[in-house]
Amino acid sequence: MKRIECFKVMAELAGDALVVTGAGGNTVEWYACRPGDGNFRVRTMGLVSSIALGMALGLPHRQVIAIDGDGSLLMNLSSLPTIARKNPSNLTHVVLDNEVYEASGEIGTATGGATDLVAMARGAGIRTASWAASPDELGSRFSEALQGRDAAFIGLKVETSRSEVPPYPMDEVENKYRFIRHVEQTEGMNILSMPMPVSFLKD
Repeated sequence: MKRIECFKVMAELAGDALVVTGAGGNTVEWYACRPGDGNFRVRTMGLVSSIALGMALGLPHRQVIAIDGDGSLLMNLSSLPTIARKNPSNLTHVVLDNEVYEASGEIGTATGGATDLVAMARGAGIRTASWAASPDELGSRFSEALQGRDAAFIGLKVETSRSEVPPYPMDEVENKYRFIRHVEQTEGMNILSMPMPVSFLKD
């Protein structure tokens, strides 16, 4: 499967979900399919699943989607048992497995051999964990995950090639503040407040 084919299916179903993506092709292609300020790009490899888990726990009424890569998840496998233990029903973890570290010259990852990330998710205790072998199957599993009672993990084997899409339109700092303001506006909450002037803190 091509990655962008998967993203087109997911974008149709995602609604107002908050989406966390990692660096690289995942972010650029996802944004091309579903632009908007509800997307948060994580530049540190491995942290997509952990940051998405924190969002899901902090906003239990809001759907949160983690769009991860095999190389990224392999750097933070300890997130899987934590997700299983907390089991937020509003978290859907999608891993696009192209069996390479794409950003570093397509060096092969362990998933090109015997490592099965869905089996690892199940072994960690995530009850709703499965592979999707086609865009249609992805649509079915993704829709079920968004309506489920447990945290969900969906694995997708995808091609290594990137699709031709526009570059990501902002840097990390702008993305962070736009995402936070989006959450503030859609949730009616105040996350970033102006710091109290130092003069107010003096006796």
